[in-house]
Parts: sequence; C-alpha cells; structure tokens
Amino acid sequence: MFKRLFEIDPWKVKTRQLDVENKRLQESLTSIGNGYMGMRGNFEEGYSGDHHQGTYIAGVWFPDKTRVGWWKNGYPEYFGKVINATNFIGVDIVINGEKIDLAKTKHRDFYLELDMRNGLLNRQYTVELAGLEAQIRFERYVSVATQELALVKVEVELLKGQGTVELTPKLDGNVTNQDSNYEELFWLEKNRQLGKQPLLTMETVENPFGTPRFSVTTAMKVVTSAEKHSQKETDKYVAETYKYDLSAHETACLEKYVAVVTSRDVLESQQASKAEKLLTKAVQLGWGPLKAEHSQVWQARWEKADVVIEGDDEAQQGMRFNIFQLFSTYYGEDARLNVGPKGFTGEKYGGATYWDTEAYIVPMYLSVAEKEVTEQLLKYRHQQLPGAFHNAKQQGLKGALYPMVTFTGVECHNEWEITFEEIHRNGAIAHAIFNYTSYTGDENYLLHEGIDVLVGISRFWADRVHFSRRKKQYMIHGVTGPNEYENNVNNNWYTNTIATWTLRYTLDGLKKVSKEKLAELKVTESEMTKWQEIIAKMYFPKDEELGIFVQHDTFLDKDLQPVSSLNKEDLPLNQNWSWDKVLRSPFIKQADVLQGLYFLNHKFTTEEKQRNFDFYEPMTVHESSLSACVHSILAAELGMEEKAVELYARTARLDLDNYNNDTEDGLHITSMSGGWLSLVHGFAGMRTLTGKLIFKPFTPKNWQGYSFKVNYQERLLQVKVDHERVKLTLLQGAPLEVNLYGEQITVADEYVRQVK
Repeated sequence: MFKRLFEIDPWKVKTRQLDVENKRLQESLTSIGNGYMGMRGNFEEGYSGDHHQGTYIAGVWFPDKTRVGWWKNGYPEYFGKVINATNFIGVDIVINGEKIDLAKTKHRDFYLELDMRNGLLNRQYTVELAGLEAQIRFERYVSVATQELALVKVEVELLKGQGTVELTPKLDGNVTNQDSNYEELFWLEKNRQLGKQPLLTMETVENPFGTPRFSVTTAMKVVTSAEKHSQKETDKYVAETYKYDLSAHETACLEKYVAVVTSRDVLESQQASKAEKLLTKAVQLGWGPLKAEHSQVWQARWEKADVVIEGDDEAQQGMRFNIFQLFSTYYGEDARLNVGPKGFTGEKYGGATYWDTEAYIVPMYLSVAEKEVTEQLLKYRHQQLPGAFHNAKQQGLKGALYPMVTFTGVECHNEWEITFEEIHRNGAIAHAIFNYTSYTGDENYLLHEGIDVLVGISRFWADRVHFSRRKKQYMIHGVTGPNEYENNVNNNWYTNTIATWTLRYTLDGLKKVSKEKLAELKVTESEMTKWQEIIAKMYFPKDEELGIFVQHDTFLDKDLQPVSSLNKEDLPLNQNWSWDKVLRSPFIKQADVLQGLYFLNHKFTTEEKQRNFDFYEPMTVHESSLSACVHSILAAELGMEEKAVELYARTARLDLDNYNNDTEDGLHITSMSGGWLSLVHGFAGMRTLTGKLIFKPFTPKNWQGYSFKVNYQERLLQVKVDHERVKLTLLQGAPLEVNLYGEQITVADEYVRQVK
C-alpha cells in the first residue's frame, strides 16, 4: 500500500506537509466540484514542479480522432474526452520582487485542508525571504448554491519586516490535456477583455464529426483594498495586478469572484452579460453570505446522507470522503449530465458515462437523496435512446445497445473488446429501472419512458443471441464480462443471466402498460413468443461437481490458482504483466459471477452464493475500483465478517490510501458509492429488490456502532446499530412495514430490539 498522505480526521482531509514526490496524488485527493464544474487541488499561485493542472466543466467535451491503422467496420468515429478548461483559480503572488512558488521558495508551517462538511479547500504556509516573513492563506470553493460561481480568497500577512506584495488574479486559457495527442490544443479564443469585466471566451476547435462545439466564458471581479496597479492581456490570457505596501502585522487580502457560463445554457452572444450579472450580484452579497449559502446547502445534503461510524475514524473518513466527492460530481440538477468516472478530478477514461452509474450509483442515490435525483439519471438514458439504436445498427443488430462510454448516447470508446463485447452493460440499464421501481414503489416511469428502454434493450438481446443446434440452447458468444481480464469469451454466465432476466422483466412490464403504449411500441405476439423461447432455452455454464456457475465456457480449463500464490511484486497485474499474460491467467479483475449474485440477490440461495464466493473470491485481484464493494456485501451476507470488513476498507479508502497505485490520475468517482453500499447493503443487510424493506444488521467487531438514514417510499428512516441493539426511527412519513431479521414489524415512531 502507498504511504498515507493525509491525517485521519472524521470530517477533514488534511496534511501538514507538501509531498513533492506525490504532488499529483495530493491534487487528486483535494479536488472539489459542484456538479457544474470543478478542479483538482492545484495551487492558486502556481507550481513549477511536477503536477497536473486541471479544471473541468460538466458536459463540455471534444471528439478526439480515433481512426488508426487497424480500424474496422463498426468502430466509433471518435473518442469522446473531457477537456481541460480555462484556469480561473490563478492568483500570482510576488513579494519584494520574488514570485512565490513552493517548488522553489523556502517555506515552513505548510497546512492543507479539505473541509468536507462545508465543501471548502483551505491552505496556508509561511515563506522566509531576505529580512521578511509572511504567512500566506488561501480559501477556495465552487458554490453549490449558485453553480456558475467559484470563489478564491488570498491573504498575505507580514509577520516580520516590511515589503511590497503584488497579487495578480488571472484567467488563463493556455491549457492542454494530459492525454492530448502531440500537445494538441482544444480551444480557440473568441473574446478577451479587461476593463471593469475581465473575461475570456473560449470555443472548442472545429472537428470533422459534426458534434457540437462549445463556448465557455469565464469572467472575474476582484474585491480588495488596493487599487489596480496594472492590467495585462495576451493570447488566451487576462490579468490584473494589485500592489500593497505592508509593514509587520499588516495583511493584503484579495477576494476573487469567478463566473463560468457555457453555450450548453447560454448563447455565446449573451454569455458576457450573464456572467456580469452573476458577478455583480455575488459581489453585492459578499464573501460571508455567499459562503454561508454554500455551507447551508452542504449541511442539508449531509443531514440526509451522512453515515456516522463510531470507533473507527479511518472508516468514517473514507465514508465521508466518498460521499463528498460523489455529491461534488453529481446531485441531479441537470438531466443532460451523468456521473463521470473521474468527475472533475482528471481526464482518464475520457467519457462522461459508464455502466457504473446504474450498477453502483443508483442504488445509493435512491436512499440518500430525493427520488428526483435518480429520476434524472433515468431520464438521461431515455433521452439517449436514439444513440443506443444507432450503436446497435453499427454492429448490424436490432434494438438498442447502450454505450460503454458516451456524452450523447452514441458510443465514443475505441477499445473493441470493451466497447462492443462488454454488452452486459445493457443489463445494468434495465436493472436500474427495476431497482428504482421496486425501491420507490412507483411504476409510472416503468410504464412510460422505462418500457421504451426495456423493449429496445430486449430487441438487442433477442438479435444478439444465437441458437446452438448441437445443444438445442441459446448462447451469446464473443463477449467480455465484467471481468475485463478476459476478452472475447463465449457464454459469460453473468451476461447470459442478465440478458435473460431483462427479457423476462420486459415481458412482465408489457403486461402492465396501456393498450395505447403497447401499440406505440409495436411489440408483436411473435416477438414476445421468441423472447419467451430464449428465456426457456438459454444456456448457463455450470459445474455440477463444484456446484458453481462457471464464469464462461472455458474458464475451468485455465491454470486455476489463488491470488495468494502470486509474488507481491506482481501486483497490480495491469501495471506489471503484459496484457497477453493477464488474459491467459485465471485472475479476475472484478466481480463477474458474483456481480450477478449481488444484482439479482433475491434469485439465488445462500448455498449458491457461498459456493461461488468461496470459488471466485480467492482468484480476484480487485484491480477494478468496482470490485471490493460487491465482495464485501456478499461476504457480510454470508457471515464472513473479517472478509467483509477488509473489503469495506478497500472500497471506502481506495483513493485515500491509493490501493491500486493510480489515484494520481484522478479519483475513482463512480465507485465511491462502494463504502456506503458495503455498510448499508452489507453490514446492515438492507435489501429492497422484492418491494419489501429488509434489514439483517450486525456491527463489525472493531466498531462501536453506526447509523444512517434512508429515503424509502416517501418515508425517512434512521437506522442505528451497535453490538447490543438495533434502533429504527421513523423521522418522516406514514408507518412503515420492515422485515427485521426475518420478522415483519411496523415502525410508526421508534422500534428497538436486540441484535440477532
């Protein structure tokens, strides 16, 4: 495990040292965002050492060229990628003619703090110059009350001596992506001005694919006691400099208000005036009230979503860090957006949307936010149904194939074995509709927009299967299951299972829709009969002797061995082995068969879960961020407390402890529900897939207890568990039927019983 960069604190991520060897990792872990925009934990004053400067705007992307020498029919035309946007946090600091740069400037008393309770990033340090000492303090946040606003405060206090301080707030559009091709630039300057309203308007460069170009206007206003000393503008750059002559114990203070407005919402011709209105109002309101508004929104979110863990501050910090970063990325304000795999923390994986959202984010958001937040995620997929039809057509198939990676619904990921073989993602889209419906008890979405999606996906499955005349069964060949360490396999058990389940769920839904909707969908009797035949005759690889579901047809022919047989130097495999060696090995990247046992948990016996867990978990390297939580949940269900707690720590502190040695690229946002799922679905045993609310809680031995709240069918329920008792408190709504340890009870106010 990588050395820990930050101290353990239940509400903060903080450190008292600048680790120059791990600056990129430190930047990832102090990223902030508000669902509309965000940035890595970069320094306002700049840093000349190794680092990754990154600012990102939600929904703003670029179609990068993807055609290469081995391009084949069916490949996507482009690779969609998030692009680094104008650096608007910058404030250069010069003291007595020396530019402050912590890669070069002598300093002490460094302190960096991410305040997760209030969504604030604070930093300070003391510099020592000739005959002068100064403490420099920073505070930064992106407002969750007014999403177009970002605010930066810089204070320079002379502790000893006297001198001249120059502060230069700036907007800098000279940015590149870490992963760009040959230092490729993605932005053109459209407008630049100084005067009372310094701003930059940038537009994405032309592309040959006909996708929309984006324009982004970034403007700033400054509040400070000094007069402007000078202004400067060059290509893609504007700045103002303020000069302060200070003696000991005097302070220069500068507040920088930034507005970011995009063509996603405002015409380019109107962006400057929109930004000016936002900034004028912000400055009139002032730093204190704006910060209070921002904090109040965070408090309201935490009031619904906080999980309190007693007796283990490491577990507590990991839980809150993940919730904070998830809410910083997405809180349902815009149905055109989704949860990006890196959020606003980096560029790896390129696209905005993976199947991770439906598989891992939806189950958590159903409980910790109003149901409208999840409805936005469902609406996002319905809006992109035309793109899913396009993707299937590209492969010569009927129906809808939802993309592996997308901004628009059209596939924009260029790894064949992932993009067009990892088709199990279609099942996750369908399962999210089922999960939402069974959790909320509301069938309205299912019977209208949801059935459109389900029918499209079912038509894809019905065309993608083939009938084996030899075995007289339907099969699915040439796929990649959730375990991406095996490609182009035949009859992946999970893929066959989720495809069959989707067909069955769609048929059940069609029985409930109106005659008008049925006519609109044009589903024929012969089509439904074919689906029933596929369900009845689907092939599922299974080994009777071992009593397990077989991951795919030839998995048992591998040189099967546990991860414990590997040398520590081999791990992680994806950083030490050739891809050929990885693919031939028996080692599993993430839950595959076990993914199905979690997704369709109510369909399998305890014995089936136990046998499959015992067989597959020892071969799993958990090198996907999505893996540990599924294993933790199943281990908890099976009474394997030690394993459940071990894997909870891995998912909850995956990035904080850099388990996979890759967090410097950015955080693993779409797996950050894993800690919550491991605790609530695992330790607390919550299940909702049957339309009933079920709990079977226990408390890990090294914890004193835990508590959380869930929104469930228009109720708000608080669950408190320790080693002695379980306490259920109905905070809002009508009396609630709950199945607790297999016993049906009614919670009307407060219910307490001993832990079983």
